Amino acid sequence: MEPVVVAYALYLLISIPLTVLVARTLSKHGRTFLTQVFEDSPGLANAVNQLLVVGFYLISLGFVTLFLTSHADVHGAREVFELLSVKVGVVALVLGVMHLFNVLVFNGIRRRHLAPKPAPAPVFAGRPVPYPGAPGPQVPPFPAP
Repeated sequence: MEPVVVAYALYLLISIPLTVLVARTLSKHGRTFLTQVFEDSPGLANAVNQLLVVGFYLISLGFVTLFLTSHADVHGAREVFELLSVKVGVVALVLGVMHLFNVLVFNGIRRRHLAPKPAPAPVFAGRPVPYPGAPGPQVPPFPAP
């Protein structure tokens, strides 16, 4: 078997389980996080979590497969390890960036959900009542002719 084929096989044997490990971690902890954020709607929390995990898998595994090919000359064990270290290192960095992106998405969802909502304006007899200290209706400085 050619050394480059061995490098490709080892690359896939390392990269795919690494991707699955990161995705499972995101799914497990993301679900816990989202159920806290969407405590009134656990179905929505699970749906958002699943959508994020599926997107993570598609992008990560797509990158792993696109990054499989190499034009390097691989003749021995040293070249196999060098090629493998570059490829797995790049995949690990990309997975780390993807993980950071997912954490930022979770944090954005949490911030929007937990942000204080403005109180609705009080209504009396079908008309809004201004808050005390709120400016009243605008009156022109001079009477209209």
